[in-house]
Amino acid sequence: MQATTFLFYIFATVTVLAALRVISARNPVHSALFLVLTFCSMAAIWMLLKAEFLAIVLVLVYVGAVMVLFLFVVMMLDINLDSVRRGFWLNLPVALFVGVVIVLELAAVLIHAFGSVQGSDAPPLPDDYSNTKALGNLLYTEYVWAFEIAAVILLLAIISAIALTLRRRKDVRYSDPSAAVRTRASDRLRIIKMPSQPREGNTE
Repeated sequence: MQATTFLFYIFATVTVLAALRVISARNPVHSALFLVLTFCSMAAIWMLLKAEFLAIVLVLVYVGAVMVLFLFVVMMLDINLDSVRRGFWLNLPVALFVGVVIVLELAAVLIHAFGSVQGSDAPPLPDDYSNTKALGNLLYTEYVWAFEIAAVILLLAIISAIALTLRRRKDVRYSDPSAAVRTRASDRLRIIKMPSQPREGNTE
């Protein structure tokens, strides 16, 4: 057995076990930490497949940003675990049905895509081959429209999140930007002329 194959089985086993612990752990913080372990194991598998860019993106984006945010939110929320587990057995049949359907769909796609593959006769890659450069060329040439559409959708999601967060609330101070733009100098400052009054004890 080659060293790459041996490492693949190790990382795949860790990934499967950590993914099972994500859904079976009683503590939500432990589930988030097991999900971090799952992402790191998947990044190691990407490294074995010589997809260094995808591995680094998986670690930086999901482990370094998304999962840290999830972990902080879970730790700050006071989650009542008893109420969360209350409907577990009631929803278990539906969850099992959905899980089985997803597994069958994925199996059908994998069998259709890789069932007839006998072997790869592709020539070996040169020493100066860059996976990141090849991915960038493919992304900005053949899939440029899909990339732009995904960027627009993410931009709309960001704007929607900001709009929902900055809604008017009674318990916070709110400043209307349109009213601030329409403000004139005469609305901010008013000069009042008052007659002068002599000071007490001044006879002049």
